[in-house]
Amino acid sequence: MKKLLTGNEAIARGAWEAGVRFAAAYPGTPSTEILENILNYQEDIYAEWAPNEKVAFESAAGAALAGARALVSMKHVGVNVAADPLFTLSYIGVNGGFVLVSADEPGMHSSQNEQDNRNYARFAKIPMFEPSTSHEAKEMLQEAYRVSEEYDTPVLFRLTTRLCHSKGVVDCQDRVEVPVAEYQKNAAKTVTVPANARKLRYKVEERMVKLYDYANKSPLNFSEINNTKIGIIASGVAYHFAYEVFGKQASYFKLGFSNPMPIEKIREFADQVEQLYVIEENDPFIENQLKANGIECIGKDMFPFTGEMTPDVIRSSFYGTTLETLEFSDDEVVARPPTLCAGCPHRGFFYELAKKRNVFISGDIGCYTLAFAPPYNAMDTVICMGGSISMGHGAQKVFDMNKDNKMKVVSVLGDSTFFHTGINSLLNVTYNQSNTVNVILDNRITGMTGHQENPGTGYTAGGQAAPEIDLVALVKACGINQVKVVDPNNLAEVKQVLDWAFALNEPSVIITRWPCVLKRFSPEDKTEFQNAFQSKSVIDHEKCIGCRICIRTGCPALSFDKAAKKASIDRNQCVGCEVCLQTCPVKAITKERK
Repeated sequence: MKKLLTGNEAIARGAWEAGVRFAAAYPGTPSTEILENILNYQEDIYAEWAPNEKVAFESAAGAALAGARALVSMKHVGVNVAADPLFTLSYIGVNGGFVLVSADEPGMHSSQNEQDNRNYARFAKIPMFEPSTSHEAKEMLQEAYRVSEEYDTPVLFRLTTRLCHSKGVVDCQDRVEVPVAEYQKNAAKTVTVPANARKLRYKVEERMVKLYDYANKSPLNFSEINNTKIGIIASGVAYHFAYEVFGKQASYFKLGFSNPMPIEKIREFADQVEQLYVIEENDPFIENQLKANGIECIGKDMFPFTGEMTPDVIRSSFYGTTLETLEFSDDEVVARPPTLCAGCPHRGFFYELAKKRNVFISGDIGCYTLAFAPPYNAMDTVICMGGSISMGHGAQKVFDMNKDNKMKVVSVLGDSTFFHTGINSLLNVTYNQSNTVNVILDNRITGMTGHQENPGTGYTAGGQAAPEIDLVALVKACGINQVKVVDPNNLAEVKQVLDWAFALNEPSVIITRWPCVLKRFSPEDKTEFQNAFQSKSVIDHEKCIGCRICIRTGCPALSFDKAAKKASIDRNQCVGCEVCLQTCPVKAITKERK
């Protein structure tokens, strides 16, 4: 049976076919849809969202140790969070097969950096697979589990954005039931106290020697000899991008299993071509290893070190020209910068926060990061998940050292991000007595990645009812005495609570509680927020004085006619949150009559 699947869908299918029994993840573009699609196979695979990537990794590692085939998936920066257990699991090995799917993002379409996670495979001394099509993703995953179990090792399975989200024809097969391996106690293998770890260190090196032999024999690494003047070595989608540019005018070596690097097999290919080029995205991972082994090649001195290695980029780098495209005027292209949605519950909060002066706003990863842009300009820094509270703490300590500087720090993060790594940061604030204002934007869901459940939503990944973590109780358990919950659409309430927090001489937490405007309401939401969005807002143009104050709320449903000097509301976008209504000095904005 053939199906048209994205790479993420193919991974889910491959996990099911390979007999995987346990899957865990934390949502993050471009990897999110892997677990979402694994949920289609709930009869055979137990799947869960974890609070963060480290927990997801450790849960899957426990499942593998107990004897089941397990999978954990995350975006590239998530591997940073999971790196601690990753490096030691390399020593311990597995019982059931274990695969870590890392979705890298060349070009940084929705990420804060462009790290190349192929380096993790070398660093942790584990094997790595790099599929280039959806079909390969499914097929290679089954081989990855075989390698994991045969060589007693976790496996890194590296994808990139284009493969995750593009579709291809996949030949689907039936599930192969793999029995759960018997668990046997073996502290010498699984308890990494120094006495055991020193011995396991040698095991890792012996395993890499065996895997090197596998790499040079594996059919996943193969060559195609055409025109021998140009030889190209590539992995992942870069292989297909290169083939699109050069076709039969070049010879190719395709890497599917890239750590350890099959140096002997590549050397044989290099001897058959006049000039060898390495086409790879991000770091010179392949290039540096070839040069270290005396294989001459051209790589990053010709091709860019950043961004996606798309056909036009390859063509421009190699030939200095690109294919002709349709001509168009840049002046006629309407700019569409990312913005908070109409009715977003973060909007009212940032509108009021932006009024505060001499404030350092420590931001985090989420939809609310967009508050850095106009009209709010309400964010000073963003670094990583859960980092806002920690960075805010450090900044406040320094500002407090300067008695002439009255700078106040406000740390902002979402509910899912707080559960991810914000809790430890808040503990640091209370433990080290930092006088910061910490804001948890509780929109009742993991919004940025597509509305996945989290410990605060009351539901599991599969939609089953679950205990809903009480944020107020959790915050107080972290040692915060000053906690308030507000409706972020009520500007007077937001202003009042900010004034309250700024006047304190101890740390505080403000929880803005209102569901994401795009969220499918749960029965609990419908009860709690039943009066929300009952009617839309309208502007009386006779009363409108053209002051543009409403425009400063940044709502995309609002526009301003410069000629008429009047503001307008797009009824199709308006959800009736009433934020703009509260800003109008002449009460020209009202709720429409039903």
